[in-house]
Amino acid sequence: MTGAPWPVRTGPDAVAEQGRVCALAVRGVRDLQSVTAAHPELFDAAPFDAALLSSVATAIAFTAPWYTAAELRITTRTLLWVFAADWQVDYLARSADDVRQVVTDCLAVADGAAPPPGRHLARLLADLRDALAEVPAFARYRPIWREELARMLAAVSREWDWKNLPTDPSTGRRLPDLDRYLDNADNLACSFVNVTHWIATGDDKTLAQLTDLLDAGRGVQRVLRLVNDLATHGRDDEWGDLNALQLVTAPEQVHARLTELTSRSRGDLAALAERCPRQADYLHRQISFTGGFYQLSDFWGARDE
Repeated sequence: MTGAPWPVRTGPDAVAEQGRVCALAVRGVRDLQSVTAAHPELFDAAPFDAALLSSVATAIAFTAPWYTAAELRITTRTLLWVFAADWQVDYLARSADDVRQVVTDCLAVADGAAPPPGRHLARLLADLRDALAEVPAFARYRPIWREELARMLAAVSREWDWKNLPTDPSTGRRLPDLDRYLDNADNLACSFVNVTHWIATGDDKTLAQLTDLLDAGRGVQRVLRLVNDLATHGRDDEWGDLNALQLVTAPEQVHARLTELTSRSRGDLAALAERCPRQADYLHRQISFTGGFYQLSDFWGARDE
């Protein structure tokens, strides 16, 4: 779909729009409940609660409110899959071999294979692949979708190594510096969700801009990486997750980098809006929604709730 960016209004019209978006999110939650019911082994951990499903559906509804619930179904389900993948690698994998098995299974599914028995993450990915296969554009853009999936899986594997492998005796260092950490921001999987969304919902004009959209989205992804880290460093410390604040000598360094990256992304999106206004607005809204959301909440609940 194309058109002018989603309008910003105040007063009763704004409340009515927000109500519609909330209703869109409710539709998304109900669909995600059907997904978790169909894949109980994948979502049996306590953090996959009603609040997480609501947060996932709300994030998609507010960043792409001009679509219907049916048009957003694949996007919303893909974001839920990303959380399941994160859980499988970060909290269930006990070895590098476990991580490699996740990567191997998922890339095989992306290439058209049936999911191996008992590989629940791969099974849900196969469902998403098959749903996308019904979209005419997928045949042409499937290699790009597969590439973004591979980038995401490589990034989450790399972060697992950073957290779990011994210190390199030649350098005395295991963790990356902030630059290298941000270069690995594909572990956030925003770019994978974005390419899925654009293939599932985009018209020819949107898809013609896909390379530029992915470039701009990767800049936004770095912004979201730091917004997330600044808001969740306490939980990250508790759960043993890697966080940008662990890689610097003072928090001000992360705040400064966030300001720099946000300014750069806003500039890139302003230029992109001249050619692709709706999708530039979609990326703008990712930054704005995430900044507001993390002021009060987090997607994950406490690990033992």
